[in-house]
Amino acid sequence: QVQLVESGGGLVQAGGSLRLTCATSRRSFIGYDTAWFRQAPGKEREFVAAVTWTGGSVRYADSVKGRFTISIDNVKIRVYLQMNSLDPEDTAVYYCAARGATTMRPSTQRNGYDYWGQGTQVTVSS
Repeated sequence: QVQLVESGGGLVQAGGSLRLTCATSRRSFIGYDTAWFRQAPGKEREFVAAVTWTGGSVRYADSVKGRFTISIDNVKIRVYLQMNSLDPEDTAVYYCAARGATTMRPSTQRNGYDYWGQGTQVTVSS
């Protein structure tokens, strides 16, 4: 069983920045793809960004391209989501997800991930 813990959420004004962190109960993320999803009130959980454990392949939702950056640290124990130019439309609970790496590119599908964190709230005020 892999446990994931998100941190870094909060309240920020439109145009501001936040950095989310995902940590794992395993020794590292080696061998796992990691992704961020988000869920706004009354909406489906949607893909935001994903990264392979090597950091060599990343994928983004069109809505966050150019504003958000996903990365994994050099020792492969934390995955980050740097969020810039935040908009009220980005308000949601953000979830970290992981799965054993099986392909060269990380999945963008919710059902492609086996392990989920509890989520961290991001609120962007206008």
